[in-house]
Amino acid sequence: MSTKTLIIGAGGVGNVVAFKCAMNAQTFGEITLASRTKSKCDNIAANVKAKTGVEIKTTQVDADSVDELVELIKRIGANIVINVALPYQDLTIMDACTQCGVDYLDTANYEHPDEAKFEYKEQWARDGAFKEAGIMGLLGSGFDPGVTNVFCAYAQKHYFDEIHTIDILDCNAGDHGYAFATNFNPEINLREVSAKGRYWENGEWIETEPMEIKQVWNYPEVGPKDSYLLYHEEMESLVKHIKGLKRIRFFMTFGESYLTHMRVLENVGMLGIEPVEHQGQKIVPIEFLKTLLPDPASLGPRTKGKTNIGIFAKGIKDGEPRTVYIYQVSDHEKCYEEVMSQAVSYTTGVPAMIGAKLMLEKKWYETGVHNMEEFDPDPFMEELNKQELPWKVLELDADATCEVKDA
Repeated sequence: MSTKTLIIGAGGVGNVVAFKCAMNAQTFGEITLASRTKSKCDNIAANVKAKTGVEIKTTQVDADSVDELVELIKRIGANIVINVALPYQDLTIMDACTQCGVDYLDTANYEHPDEAKFEYKEQWARDGAFKEAGIMGLLGSGFDPGVTNVFCAYAQKHYFDEIHTIDILDCNAGDHGYAFATNFNPEINLREVSAKGRYWENGEWIETEPMEIKQVWNYPEVGPKDSYLLYHEEMESLVKHIKGLKRIRFFMTFGESYLTHMRVLENVGMLGIEPVEHQGQKIVPIEFLKTLLPDPASLGPRTKGKTNIGIFAKGIKDGEPRTVYIYQVSDHEKCYEEVMSQAVSYTTGVPAMIGAKLMLEKKWYETGVHNMEEFDPDPFMEELNKQELPWKVLELDADATCEVKDA
């Protein structure tokens, strides 16, 4: 019986996943793309057919409705569900998968629509239900989270006996030509960036003000960029699974223009998530802002430059100090040429496909709910090279540092 794959979500990442699953159709078999807006699915399907010759089916679904999801999963007979919808919808899709006995994968952890907070707690709590259903859930199979988790596991397996510190470094040096735009869902992006920072050190979480801590990191193939400390979800699972870890932080690059726009929007209340009264109607400011900003999926044809995402790890090997930097560089224009999406969507969508591929091939498979670093990193690292996300490892001087200063 041939494999049947269901992809939920037709944004920029959904587009990449559809393309890459079609390019690996021998694994993914019959592919169905579903979204609240079927016309978006139809447009992606037409582009996939034109560029790859592979036909994918399309349909409409409300991913907030467990009943609708269950009906769809059963109707198409899916073997796996790849969730690239909104993080708000993770739990409904997971619950539908347990009811149907179908494996599940996502790229970002659950976030409540009414609270600017994201964590794995409610997804991890479904581990028992997944085991009882005899299915697997793979959480955070994007780039960060996702590939960065695998980079940490790879470093732990091949380069260290203990990793003491990890800095996750995310640089997007792309230029889309707009005064202000976000590279993925504006609502998710702006909530994430405007939230307080947080990092883990010596067994406790330390909170910082938004953009309080910055460093200038010289990214290979990109150059020096201002990089700001944020909280990011992969740290929550990595502190559980990396041996000897004493500190982990996450940094992302932002230009002054982006930060200025964001501060102004925040100051006038446009990043608010609570409804406000406007001419007799209730509107949520950040949702209204989302309608005004460019659709991230439209940025592909106009974005130039590169991304560089990786980990800077320090620890011990055979009693000696060691420093390793593992990173991946992608080119926006090259990504668009291949799958009609810019590199931010590409670097999230390709790992989603790889994670699902390893699950279907049973190279990564264990019932229950799991994070990426819990599995052997080698098959995933091999697939990254095969699927156009080549990575590099630099062994640095043991005393190399990731200098930090107040912004």
